[in-house]
Amino acid sequence: QVQLVESGGGLVQPGGSLRLSCTASGIVSDIYRTGWYRQAPGKQRELVANIYSSGATNYKESVKGRFTITRDNAKNTVYLQMNSLKPEDTAVYYCKLETAYETDYWGPGTQVTVSS
Repeated sequence: QVQLVESGGGLVQPGGSLRLSCTASGIVSDIYRTGWYRQAPGKQRELVANIYSSGATNYKESVKGRFTITRDNAKNTVYLQMNSLKPEDTAVYYCKLETAYETDYWGPGTQVTVSS
């Protein structure tokens, strides 16, 4: 059974930075991509960034140039470095792992609040 755990969320002032981590435990194989999603109160969950098994990445337009997704395969961990944070980045951030067999795993989420 694969489990994902996110960490690194918290309260930060506008313009600040946070680094989120998503660590997978259990037997993980044939990963297609791992993504960060977020959901603000009253809004639908949306994709923030993906990193593919090839190393390719893609980002939501509004976070390009501010957020960076990376991974450390030895640690089974995917990171989301978030810089120049804005109040509109406030949300619960979730990690999603997708396998080549179309099986998805979600973490429980971590709260990010950007406020002065």
